[in-house]
Amino acid sequence: MQFKVPQFLDIEDKIFGPFTFREFVYLAGGAGLCFVLYRLLGLVLGAIPILLVGGFSIALIYYRPNNKPFINMLEAGFKYFTQNRLYIWKRNLNKIGSERLRLARENKNEVMKEFGSRLDSSKLRDLAWSLDVLDLSKQKSADSL
Repeated sequence: MQFKVPQFLDIEDKIFGPFTFREFVYLAGGAGLCFVLYRLLGLVLGAIPILLVGGFSIALIYYRPNNKPFINMLEAGFKYFTQNRLYIWKRNLNKIGSERLRLARENKNEVMKEFGSRLDSSKLRDLAWSLDVLDLSKQKSADSL
């Protein structure tokens, strides 16, 4: 048995001409507020607020940043400004790194003073030879040949 699966669920129905119900409410609300501002302030004093309210209502209808409704961006901004924020402290690695580097240099100098007289060229050659002999990757490649 086959069932029809509804498609285009994210597209709202156009109820009032080219506008959906939500867009019509934004448009009617903006127009109503513009009319109230005109009646209260007159045309001269109310021109700027009327243009702002009209522009805002038109932006709610037509402006879609990242292909999402503008009201979603306004809601996210409102939540950002009203909710608490979590600040995470990150250590400044430059200060800690420079302190560790200074300590490592001091320790290196102390180690070199202490073991410098005992570490001569023959001991270094023996150490390098033992590392070459114990290198497992060289042994495996030699065994495979």
